[in-house]
Amino acid sequence: MKPVLVIRHAKTEGAGFFGVFLDQHNIPWVMTCIDQGDAIPKDISAFSGLVMMGGPMSVNDDLPWIADEVALIKQAMGKNLPVLGHCLGGQLISKALGATVKANPVKEIGWGEVRVSDEQALSLFGVPSFESFHWHGETFELPKGAKHMLASQYCQNQAYSIGNAIAFQCHIEMTDEMVKTWCENGAEELESSRSSPAVQQSELIQQNLDRRVANLNSVARNVYTYWTGLLHSS
Repeated sequence: MKPVLVIRHAKTEGAGFFGVFLDQHNIPWVMTCIDQGDAIPKDISAFSGLVMMGGPMSVNDDLPWIADEVALIKQAMGKNLPVLGHCLGGQLISKALGATVKANPVKEIGWGEVRVSDEQALSLFGVPSFESFHWHGETFELPKGAKHMLASQYCQNQAYSIGNAIAFQCHIEMTDEMVKTWCENGAEELESSRSSPAVQQSELIQQNLDRRVANLNSVARNVYTYWTGLLHSS
């Protein structure tokens, strides 16, 4: 099988549990690291699927690699390859499909319930609702033809599917280490965002962390099992 291409935009926002899942199932993958100056591949044909991770930047920023990444997403979807986006990655899918990415009504950081909105999606997630992890100030609109899958109290569009692509606003890829690192690196943002009703502080975010991450990994495992089942074998 050709490898899955994973695009990392920030050092602390790598493949996380998704990478663990791929390794556990002996699925080959390679990572392009934007934060290290790696160039976006021009041709998707060397890969079996495309995955975009999160990042602190906006898809509306004037960054030189965004156009190349959007072009690669369009190319992958044109070939009906499986595409998966986490947070910024989900926003990039929306941008590639012509949908707007804009400020969410409030910043959302920490643990919060997301509810499954589609009966077909219930079989994908395995539960009608679950506690996911959030760290975003923007949100995507749904592209034309997309199927809405998840919503939270503070953000209506938490996930959608379209063709063989799944876009998440929330973070289902978290590990204990990632949560701790983000809390440490984002301490200033947490403090400055106290006024948001959807922002938790570090101590609360890290309460019962092992259990929370394990529960999230269980849901993510269902999603990743489905998504990797779509990978092109040749």
